Amino acid sequence: MTRKEELAHNLGVVQEKIHKVAQSSGRNPSEISLIVVTKTFPVSDAEILYELGIRDMGENRDEEGALKSEQLPIDVKWHFQGQVQGRKIRSISGWADVVHSLDSTAHAQKFDVENENKVEEFFIQINLEPDRSDRGGIPATELGSFAQFLQQRTLLKVVGLMTVAPLSRDAGGAFVQLKALQSVLLESFPAATALSMGMSNDFEAAITAGATHLRIGSSILGSRVLPA
Repeated sequence: MTRKEELAHNLGVVQEKIHKVAQSSGRNPSEISLIVVTKTFPVSDAEILYELGIRDMGENRDEEGALKSEQLPIDVKWHFQGQVQGRKIRSISGWADVVHSLDSTAHAQKFDVENENKVEEFFIQINLEPDRSDRGGIPATELGSFAQFLQQRTLLKVVGLMTVAPLSRDAGGAFVQLKALQSVLLESFPAATALSMGMSNDFEAAITAGATHLRIGSSILGSRVLPA
């Protein structure tokens, strides 16, 4: 089996699952965007995915995203979903179309003033494991004040919320919690109805809870070989 055949098969399986779960949940599959996460995989895989019709691709590292975005056609929509580092904001702003991991007022202001900011949309990342400081995202209790700051002090387009399901609890319950937080965000951003949640091991639960953006990598590309 060629790499293209492998990716085509895996992609088809995932797309079929998305379609079935959406329908069984009473949702229109067209409401759900599939972002294929290409982190740690070569540009050649991203090129194959493009040939297979994928136009939304995700990266966690600025260096990889900057490299791949230069080599793929301009109609690819690039999603940055890693933890934002202040010193990387200028670079991220040059290639990413969407940032899924905004969780700092300082970072928000830097994105806002970046002259060549390509980023069109931002998700606020929520940390549903308040006892883990190594996780990105703001505590759920700070969402209201953070959203107010973004609405009053920046011109950033906030489109919704993002989370990574905690390992310590049921993913479905975490996704339902994120959905419930939407009402807080809508007070500041009435059009921010998007929910970025669900990865390879839990995207079905995310769809049932109302996800609009799925970030799926290994189910399509296979197991990652992390750098030494």
